[in-house]
Amino acid sequence: QGPLVESGGGLVQAGGSLKLSCAASSTLFSFASMGWYRQAPGKQREEVATITLGARPSYADFLKGRFTISRDNAKKTVYLQMSSLKPDDTAVYYCWMSVGRNEYWGQGTQVTVSS
Repeated sequence: QGPLVESGGGLVQAGGSLKLSCAASSTLFSFASMGWYRQAPGKQREEVATITLGARPSYADFLKGRFTISRDNAKKTVYLQMSSLKPDDTAVYYCWMSVGRNEYWGQGTQVTVSS
């Protein structure tokens, strides 16, 4: 396993919800900004949401309040609560960790939203 392991992806109907989790194996989590990116077929990877060490979140404009990012430093885990899902949200979602100049990526978890 790598330093980041995602879970929680799956198939959901439009309008439904999913919660993604990303567990970090490294103590670097305590010093890291964390985030979620996604990549849909044929498209570039795009930022979804990030959260600083101090738990200040930032979201992509296209989300319009549908997703919430959070972190549990004791569990070394970052979450992405996704609601009101749309077929356009279908993508592989990647966990991201940034410490200083270094970046780390998870292997990704598939989210598929059916219409």
